[in-house]
Amino acid sequence: MKIILVRHGQAEDETRPDSARQLTEFGRKQAAQTAEYVTTHYHPDRFVVSPYDRAQQTLAEFQARAPKVPLTIQNNITPSDDARQALIDIGNIEADCLVVVCHMSIVAYIAGLLTGDYPESFSLAEARVFEMDFVMSGMAKEIDRFVPDQPYR
Repeated sequence: MKIILVRHGQAEDETRPDSARQLTEFGRKQAAQTAEYVTTHYHPDRFVVSPYDRAQQTLAEFQARAPKVPLTIQNNITPSDDARQALIDIGNIEADCLVVVCHMSIVAYIAGLLTGDYPESFSLAEARVFEMDFVMSGMAKEIDRFVPDQPYR
C-alpha cells in the first residue's frame, strides 16, 4: 500500500478564518505541478482531503487529472487535529494508493508516525510517498518526494 501525503499550495494571508483561506495564483501553480507529478508516477485509487478551502483547491488539481478517483473529506486532518487519530482513520480507508491532502503541522506528524521518525516540515504543495504492508506507526518507508516551485524569500 502507498500513502501519498500532500501539503496544500501557497495560501493567502490570514485575512479571513483559517478554514476559508484560498490558494494564491502561485499556490494553484504549485498544486498543479504536484498533481502532475503524482498522477504521472502513481495511480491513486482514493483521495482524502481536509474540509478547509485551500486543501480542497489543491486537491482539485488532482481531480482534474484523475476525475474518476473517489473522494473522502476527512474532518480531522486540519492544522491542529490529533495526528494519531487521523492516522487511525486513514488506516481504515480501503485503497492501494491513497492521496491525502492536508496542512502543516498535521501532515508532518502523520509522516513521522508512519516512519517512526521525528516530524519534518513539508514545503508548500510537497508530496511524500510512503510504502507499507499495512498502516501502523513505524511501519512505512518513504520512497519518493516531490517539491514544486517555492516562493522566493
